[in-house]
Amino acid sequence: MAEVWDERQLAADGFEHVYAELDWYDGPRGGLVGIGGVPHYFQCHDVDFSVAPDEYFVWLADEELVALEREQWAIFVEWNQRYEEGAAGIERHPGHGGVDARYDELTALLTPRRQAPADAKLLVAEWRYDGGNRYRATGVDYWVRWRER
Repeated sequence: MAEVWDERQLAADGFEHVYAELDWYDGPRGGLVGIGGVPHYFQCHDVDFSVAPDEYFVWLADEELVALEREQWAIFVEWNQRYEEGAAGIERHPGHGGVDARYDELTALLTPRRQAPADAKLLVAEWRYDGGNRYRATGVDYWVRWRER
């Protein structure tokens, strides 16, 4: 298990909370995060963490996209809570398609915007965990601090 950090200390040390996780595989691969308090998408540059440091493409996310991402995130978090309580099975995961019409609609709207544009910055991430619930309406249990390559 990763070391757990106090949220106040994380913020004081320049870490920012991840609002939504869009992709995870052996670590964060993509999502929505604040950078200087401004929402940005992040997307992993390389799928093999053992080859390169945690490099990510990072680009601005406008307010409309953030609202839609948070709406979709809330649908996922609600399902995950029911799943963890044993009230919903994996077959009811909204990401499977055909389970939740609004989730599907949001996926269609958001997927094209989740691709790093040509002018995305390439930054290195440092991750920390706050020890809270893994998935929550406000985001996930990890925070990030960015630096230039």
